[in-house]
Amino acid sequence: MESFSRSTIDGFIKKYQNGTSSLIATLQDIQEACGYLSRDAIAYFSASAHVPLSKIYCIATFYRSFSLTPRGKNLVSVCLGTACHVKNGENILHKVGRDLGLEACEGTTDDRLFTLEKVRCMGCCSMAPVVRINDDTYGNLNQSAVPKLFAHYRKAEKE
Repeated sequence: MESFSRSTIDGFIKKYQNGTSSLIATLQDIQEACGYLSRDAIAYFSASAHVPLSKIYCIATFYRSFSLTPRGKNLVSVCLGTACHVKNGENILHKVGRDLGLEACEGTTDDRLFTLEKVRCMGCCSMAPVVRINDDTYGNLNQSAVPKLFAHYRKAEKE
């Protein structure tokens, strides 16, 4: 069973005319449409656009914005840079992981609503510790504030 639409990928190839000159843009579009870069989607793109599979994987694994595994609808990034680390960012990470049911403190929830990742610095050191959910940044956090972070996103999913 395919996790992507061949016609959608064909449209992206046509949109950029040449898969190699706009490889990153094409991969971004595929990821946006599919939620991640599945093995099947990459293989189909490689064959259809005549781009070596090794080149696609080189790009997809080099840039952190690409994911080869399914991601949740909401990306949760917990900063573990120096300022956040000093202000107990690791404790925030573990609390977020527990609240999302992710024992490894990274990964995607079973319902694919959230993906949790650790990041080294968000450039918000004066607000440490910091969590970013999609484009929303939450600073000066403590563990008791963590559950409230997800209420809005869970509510939006139900609506």
